Amino acid sequence: MTSLLVIIVLVLLAVALWQLTKIFDLTQVGASSDDSQVASDNDNNIQGYILFGFLAFIYIFTIYGLLKWGNLALHTPASEHGTLVDSLMNITWVLIFTVQVITQGLLYWFSFKNRGHKDRKALFFADSNKLEAIWSIIPSVVLACLILYGLYAWNNIMFVDKDEDVIEIELYAQQFKWTARYAGADNTLGKANVRLIEGVNTLGVDMSDPNSQDDIVVSELHIPKGKKVHFKMRSQDVLHSAYMPHFRAQMNCVPGMVTEFAFIPTYTTAEYRELDFMKEKVAHINKLRAEKSVELVAKGGTALDPYTFDYLLLCNKICGASHYNMQMKVVVDTPEDYKKWLSEKTTLAQDIAAAKAAEKPAEGAAPTTDTTAKVKDTVKAVVDTVKAAVAKVAMK
Repeated sequence: MTSLLVIIVLVLLAVALWQLTKIFDLTQVGASSDDSQVASDNDNNIQGYILFGFLAFIYIFTIYGLLKWGNLALHTPASEHGTLVDSLMNITWVLIFTVQVITQGLLYWFSFKNRGHKDRKALFFADSNKLEAIWSIIPSVVLACLILYGLYAWNNIMFVDKDEDVIEIELYAQQFKWTARYAGADNTLGKANVRLIEGVNTLGVDMSDPNSQDDIVVSELHIPKGKKVHFKMRSQDVLHSAYMPHFRAQMNCVPGMVTEFAFIPTYTTAEYRELDFMKEKVAHINKLRAEKSVELVAKGGTALDPYTFDYLLLCNKICGASHYNMQMKVVVDTPEDYKKWLSEKTTLAQDIAAAKAAEKPAEGAAPTTDTTAKVKDTVKAVVDTVKAAVAKVAMK
């Protein structure tokens, strides 16, 4: 109701302003006015000053944005290649900012300098080879250097030597969750296919493959510090994107394909939490949450829990209604803690065997009430079918 009243008031104000404009026009009847629709020198001067005002607004807002929100950007990378990614990103930002400042300044200055004047005549020329060369060659050289540096970074990041000692992990994406599969002791992931999904085997792992027998499936990702981890990624349904921002890692998960990405973690979760910038960030977040909790409690709600930093695996593609909630906790352990954690996990083969055992009744045990009822229902259905068939024969 309040919104409707606000809309009505705004409409009435607009109508009132329109009527006042009409009244003002009527008061000017008989007064001398310039209706030529040709801009005067005064009009051109005003437009030129407005241009400079808008240029000042662009520069001021850009500087304000850097000061206000610059601290929200990702800070220290948690992977070896992260420094290279940040370097490439910073060079790109500096180039964009420099070009923006120069080109916007020249654009508005030339517009003001060459504004219309009654005693000035515009000079027309069809083309200028010199200008064409300047604004074609310089951007081409700069972009070529940037692209070559990007290719260098990409090759260094994506290259995985076949003989390199890496940990093989599969990241399996589906609406709206992540699942991880470890290669086990043989460090070779077993074959998988979505057509083999059944029961406990939610990833469609081919259990006839010998390499699948020691595979481990978990819902929380653990990786060791200082060891290269080779991720192989699949999607069950739609296009997802595995995004681990603090590791500067992202790769699309495409249905019907296996994509990959590898990196070396450089900070354990505990070490990253102790970095100065992270402690300040967590303290700031918890301060905001505490202020919000006061409001919630005053309204009869529940206070918010304190925030604790964790690495996260996110989905960076809009994959559906619950896309925002598609995330998995990532824990970077010391190599010793990682081995201990992994040794405590059961294999997928053991999970499947346990599930099958739970489905079978104990040997020699009497049939359960549910089983007896199902048998009776089946026998009754067969008898009714036979009776119906006999009745049809008798009628004929």
